[in-house]
Amino acid sequence: MSQLTKYVIALSNLYGMVHKDKVVEIYNNQNEDQIQQDNVDSILSTPHELKDNYVLTHKDYFVMETILDNNEFDMMLKKKADKPYYVPSKDELLKYLDGSYFEKSNQYNDLLSYLQKNFFKPGDEKAEWLAEDIQGMCQFGVNMQTIFNAFNKIKISFKDMDQANEVMQLVMDLSNNIRIWENNGHTPNEIFEKFEKPNLRPLPDKPFDFGGSNVIDMKTRQKIGRNDPCPCGSGKKYKKCCLGKDK
Repeated sequence: MSQLTKYVIALSNLYGMVHKDKVVEIYNNQNEDQIQQDNVDSILSTPHELKDNYVLTHKDYFVMETILDNNEFDMMLKKKADKPYYVPSKDELLKYLDGSYFEKSNQYNDLLSYLQKNFFKPGDEKAEWLAEDIQGMCQFGVNMQTIFNAFNKIKISFKDMDQANEVMQLVMDLSNNIRIWENNGHTPNEIFEKFEKPNLRPLPDKPFDFGGSNVIDMKTRQKIGRNDPCPCGSGKKYKKCCLGKDK
């Protein structure tokens, strides 16, 4: 298998789908031997070696088979649009040549440690099997009930609600730190911290006055306070007159 083919498979596993131009860009950034677009085009036109790794071709993209089988190409393209790409080092990237590989985050290790301590005997490999199953389910966005069903399937029950909540929190932390296709390999937390959080509008210096009034006196163009004379001319305070009617 050529180095370029390895890149195509690894990038497809990491991103779910990858445009041929992105393959050229990443490959040339990480390798001294540079490639041209026609090198990638030749793989697009003869994708036989990719199929054994569940990678198909569609238009100018290399796409994981499951995306096309579920008719999710267009939906995934919209979700990925305008999001930056996470590009790991060459050594880390080529680990994704193995379709079962995933980056074991601190949150994954926390969940695994909890499972080993609370539900399995020391050295029982079933704890890691369950952790990997949960990792896979989180990667594809299944709901919490489905994840809890995985515990029921192997006859694990929680001793109380506190323990159920502890597991739920661990799963949520894991889910927020998984590299997912729709984020072009970024985790949800990375997308929020690096690209969404900086664009959030800051809160005002003064707290919101939920008990105040947002009514403007059209004559003076000033905000009417609760204790100001009512603009209707009744002579009463606004809070005793039209405030209730406005609400």
